[in-house]
Amino acid sequence: MYKGGYTQNNENGGGGLNGTVTGNVEIRTQFYANDTQINAQVPPERISLNGFANVNYTLWKFTAGVRFESYLPVLLGYPQRFDGTGIGYRYIKFQDKNISVTAGTFYEQFGSGMILRAYEDRNLGIDNAIDGFRIKYSPYKGINLKGVYGKQRFRFEDQIIKGDGVVRGFDAEISFNQMIPKIAETKWRFELGGSFVSKYQADNNPSLILPENVGAYGGRLTLGYGGFLFTGEYIHKENDPSFDNDYRNDFKYIYKNGDGIYLTGSYSTKGLGINIQAKSLSNMSMRSDRNAINTDLMISYLPALTKTHTYALASSIYPYATVPYGEVSFQADVIYTFKKKSKIGGKYGMTISANYSVNFDVNRYELNDLDGSRRGYVTKPFDAKWDSLFYQDFNIEIKRKINSTFKFNVNYFFFQFNPIANKVTEYKKLITSHVAVLDMTFKLAKKVYLRTELQGMFTHKDVDDPSKLQDRGHWFAGLVELTFSPHWTLSGLYQWNFGNNDAEVRKVHYIMGSFSYIKNGMRFSLDVGRQRAGFFCAGGICRLVPAATGVTFTFTASF
Repeated sequence: MYKGGYTQNNENGGGGLNGTVTGNVEIRTQFYANDTQINAQVPPERISLNGFANVNYTLWKFTAGVRFESYLPVLLGYPQRFDGTGIGYRYIKFQDKNISVTAGTFYEQFGSGMILRAYEDRNLGIDNAIDGFRIKYSPYKGINLKGVYGKQRFRFEDQIIKGDGVVRGFDAEISFNQMIPKIAETKWRFELGGSFVSKYQADNNPSLILPENVGAYGGRLTLGYGGFLFTGEYIHKENDPSFDNDYRNDFKYIYKNGDGIYLTGSYSTKGLGINIQAKSLSNMSMRSDRNAINTDLMISYLPALTKTHTYALASSIYPYATVPYGEVSFQADVIYTFKKKSKIGGKYGMTISANYSVNFDVNRYELNDLDGSRRGYVTKPFDAKWDSLFYQDFNIEIKRKINSTFKFNVNYFFFQFNPIANKVTEYKKLITSHVAVLDMTFKLAKKVYLRTELQGMFTHKDVDDPSKLQDRGHWFAGLVELTFSPHWTLSGLYQWNFGNNDAEVRKVHYIMGSFSYIKNGMRFSLDVGRQRAGFFCAGGICRLVPAATGVTFTFTASF
């Protein structure tokens, strides 16, 4: 029988046991063409492939799964530590009423992830899965315990290559609403949680005495009443000398402890949502290998308090990534929906959302101890260096449906970006830019839709040379997308750096055409054209995308 999976009846001892197979497949292959105008990268092998297939089988209380992966070779812009073809993920899990045991590869998160997050983000090229054992146990309703022990996935060379460090962790969470029925009957919500994570890595440094066991611990609280909700988490990390300590290019391998605080307050009611967040980080990066760089072997996940933008110019020209050695961040969101048939809302209503986020460096009180304890400096929670701005983002969006055939979004973004914090450009000074977006959707016929985007980015003049614009100057982007629902989509994307100070760059036009077809859980897509160099970011982590010209084919399916 086939219904969202393959179910097999297994006659065993006269009884029937139903086994179910589920999974998904993704294949992405790209052909690279020469394009000297944009300095397009062309690898020795002109065609690259990233592919994987997950297969999971569930029978009675057991589930087992594998993921077959291929990088032949890996697409440009993805970590070059991915190479070859083979099994990249495999596990077996036993699940009973109140206990779950997993052996093999798994993903896990404690709290917000500041202390531990093993996860996969294929678009970023991140896969720091833990290979070992995990136990989940609920001894009583509302009490959830988790324990993990293993090594992290580091590279893939025809098989999983794990890092040297060992990761151990324990997490406990109590939901009083589930545990005490009388609380569940009220408007109150009350949860407590705590975590401990440690790593072990042998000390092979001949110059320093490095701690081989490093621990981190902390707690979290969720408290709500009606439409109000507060969550808070604090994590303390013991001294962990590594490359990530380096905040001024000469402070690698210092013995300073780390601290992280993450606070969120929200209120929601019909038509209105308000969310306020605050974060303070100091030396909070934690990896299972102290020598790892980029996105390798991360244990801690440090989310950026910035809105995740979807429009090209707002999301990829000056993206912000969390500064692990220290930052103080604040963010506020307000969403309001005007009622249908009101004077402002009109027939279909109207939604306005505003977001503001700001990130600063932290004040460091430096210590003259590099020949002794090597702590380097001390910090205080939320002690921001107010005159050292890392990033500022104010944006507002208006969504309005005019009639049954036309709706639109209008967006405005104001950015200030410090390249010292995130090195996405060679420009050394603060960059101020404004982005405007008009997004319109037209219903041309039954199941036929036309969507268009017009985007513009405008930077300020250089303070030292007013005849030039800051960094790369102004950008324009346009998108036309035609959808024949539910199967066919055709689109064209155009981008132009028309305000660049370099006249040769202004001559470059980035044009990309796309086609996709969807049916029965399968999707085929074809992209042809130019891809500009830039950054793809998600959750405060970024991946460099090189300039390329060519053809990309993608196939995905689930079963």
